[in-house]
Amino acid sequence: SGWSDSSKALLENLPETEFLGYTECEREGKALSIFVDNESVDTVSEGECTIVTDKTVFYGEGGGQVGDTGIIYDNDTMITVTDTKKVDGVYIHVCTLANGDVKVGDTVKLEIDVARRVSIMRNHSACHLLQAALRSTLGSHVEQAGQLVNESVMRFDFTHFSALTAEEIVKIEKEVNEVILSALPVESAEMPIDEAKAMGAMALFSEKYGDTVRVVKVGDFSTELCGGTHVENTGKIGLFKIVSESSVAAGVRRIEAVT
Repeated sequence: SGWSDSSKALLENLPETEFLGYTECEREGKALSIFVDNESVDTVSEGECTIVTDKTVFYGEGGGQVGDTGIIYDNDTMITVTDTKKVDGVYIHVCTLANGDVKVGDTVKLEIDVARRVSIMRNHSACHLLQAALRSTLGSHVEQAGQLVNESVMRFDFTHFSALTAEEIVKIEKEVNEVILSALPVESAEMPIDEAKAMGAMALFSEKYGDTVRVVKVGDFSTELCGGTHVENTGKIGLFKIVSESSVAAGVRRIEAVT
């Protein structure tokens, strides 16, 4: 599924995919392109392929959040989606055809693995709470230095000069769990980047931001620029637990946590 510069050229004439996955978990889409071994094909009837549709509910890996998995199907065709990538706004479904066939131009149904996605959403929302709690406990020098969010764990790297004490870890956990118990709404909105910065939205170190950004706000507790998917209420996270805290580089710590 590695998209080299030569294979990216295959995507150049494709329109940006309309992503509907913030609010929906299944939707019809039209197959615009099919690739097998980085070659464009008109139809595929077995094996591994990648499919680009005009619309999708599958989140394309980015911002530290893994890509969605699920199925693409119609009457007699069943395709397993094992990963979803995103290249310049074009969403790429990494697929294995179980049975049937799919042709360019076909209308198909796209459906994500909802249970897996809900777990990812819990972990991603908890990541935002963790960052806010780290800043309130350790100080405003704390900045995100990387993250990984999947269905089983969140890994959050941040700038800090020393190991966290047992007391600090307990305090951070307690603060996050209090926000979870408060059942705060998690709201997202698109806005110009200047407006987001004026709101005090925390930006990610490595992300490239366009003129319009998505801001994810958790009550008055956390405001961040984020393209990821989130629970609609912190109560849905259930419980937050820090599993480990370690050093990954000079001045960078890593917390692994679960929900």
